[in-house]
Amino acid sequence: MHTDPTPTVDPPVIGTAQGPSAVTAPVPVVGAADGGFLAGLRDATPAGLAAVPLGLAFGVLVAQAGLDWWWGALFAAVVFAGSFEFLLLGLVTAGAALPTIALTALLVNVRHVFYALSFPLHRLPGAAKIYGTFALTDEAWALTASPQAQRWRAARILAIQGGFHLAWVASVTVGALTGALVPDWIVGLDFALTALFIVLGIDAARARRDLPAPFVAVACAAIAGLLVPGGMLVGGIVLFVAFLLVRIAVRRRRAARSAATEERMRASSGVSGERGRVVSGVAGEPGSASPGVGDDRP
Repeated sequence: MHTDPTPTVDPPVIGTAQGPSAVTAPVPVVGAADGGFLAGLRDATPAGLAAVPLGLAFGVLVAQAGLDWWWGALFAAVVFAGSFEFLLLGLVTAGAALPTIALTALLVNVRHVFYALSFPLHRLPGAAKIYGTFALTDEAWALTASPQAQRWRAARILAIQGGFHLAWVASVTVGALTGALVPDWIVGLDFALTALFIVLGIDAARARRDLPAPFVAVACAAIAGLLVPGGMLVGGIVLFVAFLLVRIAVRRRRAARSAATEERMRASSGVSGERGRVVSGVAGEPGSASPGVGDDRP
């Protein structure tokens, strides 16, 4: 047998056996390809830390409202909807009726219906879908709906949501326990929620590099504020979703038109090439000649 004296190095093959003494790469398991649970916790850390001041602020407001500290922990663990929790605290302390609270919850959290359209709930197994639906927050959606998250698996997604949940409950509880130490003259704590949304919006715009979208969103919010001042949130979302649907339809129509034009060009070039081959083949037949003047041959 002839052997090549030139040494060669075989490239590593993942998941195939190369003999008893071969070193093979580990077979990927669920969550390993994307870093799994620990990677999800790392993803959740920046936004989770950003939510800590917001949670502390809400806990302080719970204490200043005269409620026991465990109310803050209960709100954070069971409700787990930052913006609505601020409103819920005011409604509860004002003695609002349950229908009013339910309607307010619907109007404030209706945006989650649109979040669910792009949230990767289909990657969560079995009962994990229930927690994934419950823990769908603005921060979790902003991370899992990004382009780089298209291949993330269940372990990483659940770690992101669980990390946010834990950070929120812990920060609200600490804020409620220490809220009595904060003077009453300190105001503006509820603006922390607005500041967090602004940061999330900027990060999402940078990740997607879709420059028109943020400006259109601001314009939709302004128009909704002028037309329906009491329902600016819902009106702004509806207008922005309508803009997105129109843009998707226009892009699809342009893509279809471009594909049809390209197909016609290919067909035209194919027919022209076939005609050229036929003409050149006929002209090159042996014994053939172009009929001249006075040639009576058919």
